[in-house]
Amino acid sequence: MASNRPAPEGPSAYEFDDRGVFPGPGDPDGNGDGPWEEWNPTEESVRSVRGKHRVAKQRSGGLARGGTVLGVGVIAAVGASGMASAEDRPPVPISMPDVGGMADDLSDALPDAASLPVVGGLISDADPSAAPASGSTAAAASGPLTQATRTGAEDDSAGPGEALRSRILQQADAQQGAAEEEARDTAEHSAVQQAAKEATAHQASAEKAAAAKKAAEMEAKRQAEEAARRKAEAERLAKLAQSYTVPVASFTLTAGFGESGDRWAADHTGQDFAAPTGTPVKAIHSGTITQAGWAGSYGYRIVLTLDDGTELWFCHLSSMVKTSGKVSTGDVIARVGATGNVTGPHLHLEVRPGAGDPIDPMPWLRDHGIKV
Repeated sequence: MASNRPAPEGPSAYEFDDRGVFPGPGDPDGNGDGPWEEWNPTEESVRSVRGKHRVAKQRSGGLARGGTVLGVGVIAAVGASGMASAEDRPPVPISMPDVGGMADDLSDALPDAASLPVVGGLISDADPSAAPASGSTAAAASGPLTQATRTGAEDDSAGPGEALRSRILQQADAQQGAAEEEARDTAEHSAVQQAAKEATAHQASAEKAAAAKKAAEMEAKRQAEEAARRKAEAERLAKLAQSYTVPVASFTLTAGFGESGDRWAADHTGQDFAAPTGTPVKAIHSGTITQAGWAGSYGYRIVLTLDDGTELWFCHLSSMVKTSGKVSTGDVIARVGATGNVTGPHLHLEVRPGAGDPIDPMPWLRDHGIKV
């Protein structure tokens, strides 16, 4: 029965040389790639000199490191979102890995952005004068992920909750602004309506006041006109009261005072004014009619009493126009006739001062400015 025998081991290419240095893979004689250099993780983040760029060495395990970083980011985002949504809930004990330590370890293993293909060239060719402005950002990006640099990541991880909170606050502000605007519009509308109502009321009040003023002016004017009319009438009456007039406009003097005749029982007691029947008889002066009617031999008679008590008798009248009340100078009180003890139509006038005995009418008329 055959069996496989192990082959004799040849000399390994990865053995240390006589200097104690690992020559690396390659030539079995020990030449290989030569001794390996000690890797400095920070030398690739150093800025290249004179525009020369160094291409980073391709190392295995990049996909694993990327997956680890992605997992850490997902864990941070989920944790921040849960914290934002559970602010109002009772705390729940949660056990999480030391993300800070893992991030520190990963930051040492990650290459610098400037050493990446294409991207590193864009960063290296940037204007050196702009470096101070973005120095803090570049330092934070190239530096390790420490507690100071984790603040931005934590802020990003709190984005969903903070965004929801911001949207809620914005919606509340918008609703409050809309309510305030509606209240302001309502207040302005009410103010406009109130102003219009007050303006209408003021206009109505002004129109009413103007109408009342106009009515008062018209009433004052009417009263003034009435007062002027009354004053003029009073002046006219006063003037008439001071004046005297003949009892008839056209006449002929016939029998005088004191004449004797067979028609009288004694001497004649008055003055006769012959005139056609119906001739108007006027009041000689202002006074009051105290008697009017049939008086025997005097026929129809009117007795006019003056303010000083003098009585004027108008006799033998055919008709009487006024039989009572006050009369003024020149008012028609009766008409000439031939009633009583007469021979023809005429006016028999007697003057009796103080309602006593008769006197001669002619001197009395002349004394009061009447020319007969």
